[in-house]
Amino acid sequence: MKGIILAGGSGTRLYPLTTVTSKQLLPVYDKPMIYYPLSVLMLAGIRDILIISTPKDLPNFERLLGNGERYGVNFSYKVQPSPDGLAQAFILGEEFIGGEPCAMVLGDNIFYGNGLGATLHKAVTKAESGEGATVFGYWVDDPERYGVVEFDADKRAVSIEEKPKVPKSNYAVTGLYFYDERVTEFAKRVKPSARGELEITDLNSMYLEDGSLNVRTLGRGYAWLDTGTMDSLYEAGEFVRTVQRAQGLPIAVIEEIAYENGWISKDELLESADRYGKSPYGKHLRDVAEGKLVLIPNR
Repeated sequence: MKGIILAGGSGTRLYPLTTVTSKQLLPVYDKPMIYYPLSVLMLAGIRDILIISTPKDLPNFERLLGNGERYGVNFSYKVQPSPDGLAQAFILGEEFIGGEPCAMVLGDNIFYGNGLGATLHKAVTKAESGEGATVFGYWVDDPERYGVVEFDADKRAVSIEEKPKVPKSNYAVTGLYFYDERVTEFAKRVKPSARGELEITDLNSMYLEDGSLNVRTLGRGYAWLDTGTMDSLYEAGEFVRTVQRAQGLPIAVIEEIAYENGWISKDELLESADRYGKSPYGKHLRDVAEGKLVLIPNR
C-alpha cells in the first residue's frame, strides 16, 4: 500500500502566517502540522509515502523529513505546480503509485481516537483485497463546507455531493481516503468542476456508482480537525495540548510509531531522542526506548 500526503496550496486563509512558509509546517502545539497526517499513514502500516507540495515549499519538507530512513519509511517528493483539485494528486503520483492501492491524507487534517490504528488497518485490507475504496464520514455543524454523504434507511451511502447548498446529511467526508489499484485510472476520468478543479468527490462518486465505496462513520471517541483557518488552527493546538496534558503522553510521535511497528531499532530511537535534545519530545522518546511505557500494538 502506498501513501500520499497532499501538502500544497497557498494557505491564504492563514495570511500573514503563511506568507513565507507552508501551513503544513506551522506548529500545532508542539509539532509541525504535517506530523499528524504522517502519523496516520504510519499507524496504517504504510511505509512508502509521497509528499506533494508547491515548488516553493517542497524543499522545506525535504529538510524537515529527509528520506524517511530515521522513521523507518521511504519518502518521495513531488511538485504540484498549481492546486487543481485533490484528485490531481493521483495523477501527479501515478509513477509513484505504480498500479498499487494507495491512501491519501490531507496535510492539514488531524485524526485522533482510541482504536484508530485498527480502523485504518481495516481500510488498508479492503483496498489491498481489491474491495474498492474507504472514506470516513464525520458529523459536522456546517456540512455545506464539505463533501456530504447521503445515507438511505439501511445506513448505506447513496450519494456524495460537494459543498451542497442544501446538505442531505450532516456527515462530511474527511480528508483521509483509501483506494484500490484503480485509483489513478479513475482519477484520469475526473473532469474539472465549475471551479476548475479535479474534485475528490467526483472520484469517490465513481467508486460509489461502481458499488465499491465503503463509507465508515467516525462516531464518539474520534476527533477530526481541519486546520485550514486561523480559529481551527488555534483550536487544534488547544485540542492536542488538552489531550496530552490529560493523559500525560504526547500524540503523533512518529518515531514512537516507527519503533512500535518494528521499523526502527532501540538504538535508532535513542539517536532520535538525542537529536531532539532536552525537549519534552526527546525525553518521551528516551522513556519509550528505556521501557518506561508499555506499548500496545495498533492492530
